[in-house]
Amino acid sequence: MSLRIAIDASRTTAERPTGTEHYARRLIHAFVEANLSRDEPQDVTLYFRDAPGPDLFPANARTRQIVLPWRRVWTHLRFARELWATRPDVCFVPAHALPLFFPGRGLVTVHDLGYKHFPTAHPQMQRRYLDITTAHSQRRATLVLADSRATADDLSRFYGTPQEKIRVLYPGVDADSLRFDAEDIARVRDRFQLPERFFLFIGTLQPRKNIQGIVNAFAQWQQQVGDRQTGLVLAGGKGWLFDETWLAGAENVRMLGYIDEEDKGALLSQALALVFPSFYEGFGFPVVEAMICGTPVIASKTSSLPELVGEAGLLVDPRDTAAISAAMQRYNSDSNLRESMIHKGKRQAATFTWGRAAIRLHEIFDEFQQMQ
Repeated sequence: MSLRIAIDASRTTAERPTGTEHYARRLIHAFVEANLSRDEPQDVTLYFRDAPGPDLFPANARTRQIVLPWRRVWTHLRFARELWATRPDVCFVPAHALPLFFPGRGLVTVHDLGYKHFPTAHPQMQRRYLDITTAHSQRRATLVLADSRATADDLSRFYGTPQEKIRVLYPGVDADSLRFDAEDIARVRDRFQLPERFFLFIGTLQPRKNIQGIVNAFAQWQQQVGDRQTGLVLAGGKGWLFDETWLAGAENVRMLGYIDEEDKGALLSQALALVFPSFYEGFGFPVVEAMICGTPVIASKTSSLPELVGEAGLLVDPRDTAAISAAMQRYNSDSNLRESMIHKGKRQAATFTWGRAAIRLHEIFDEFQQMQ
């Protein structure tokens, strides 16, 4: 007997989706597609606050799309009211928090707990909201999805969530959106006036991304090698608590601002390496994106990044500037190492697909079915 699954798809209609909103959009899309190939498809209802575009999700007989217009507190009032009226077997919220009160079983995704590791990097009201909603969601949920083993461990550490209640579901990364050709490379190089050779960081410029550590390591590398032509490119918007002094001490540092998705693959492909020694990541998408594009990776040996990189990159202590600088030099001077990591990276990145994520999600819903 199939499950009746209600999915909060309200965050998928954002005009400019954030990471969690993009996750919801791609995971739901892959899940709906995979559902049709099952021997016993599930009955899925997608709930929206705003009307979705006609091509946002595949239309089929086993998936309904319902719009519930409501101005404020949609999850806890309008969506919750619908759940009380229809009483589905499972309610799944992939990009927000479970309603305060609803009947039956719940499944929720917790993406990361960065606000616990770096509380000062978040506005106070945002931090309080994240703490309250995460505490409620992990407690109320029947099962909790975590983007990585690191996030699963954090849930137990900070909220006491039993490990047997947590399921790790790695997000996919859109390889198709990263495709590029020679024309794209020339366009991006001309548009941003890129240096001939450069190291690259992609992400929001905020404290937990260790921007100052990256710049200091690059400055140290410049001094040791005597290279003033190779650049450091920082691609991403300025985030909460961005500090201009982070950029002091190094030459040829370029800030590109927000990068459109259509430019990302061509930009990544031209870098000597992606330098990503972040202090904390629930799931570091730029690391996997770099590996897809054939760009060697320098990443932290903390949080989720070792899970993603495996043996396909150089892992460093994010607080050790000399180690980051040394990793830059290894890629700069050792072409055999670069080629080896490029090949390993492509194999490693191929394990993070939305198709695999959808299969994993179906396996988790099968667990719910066995609970009936």
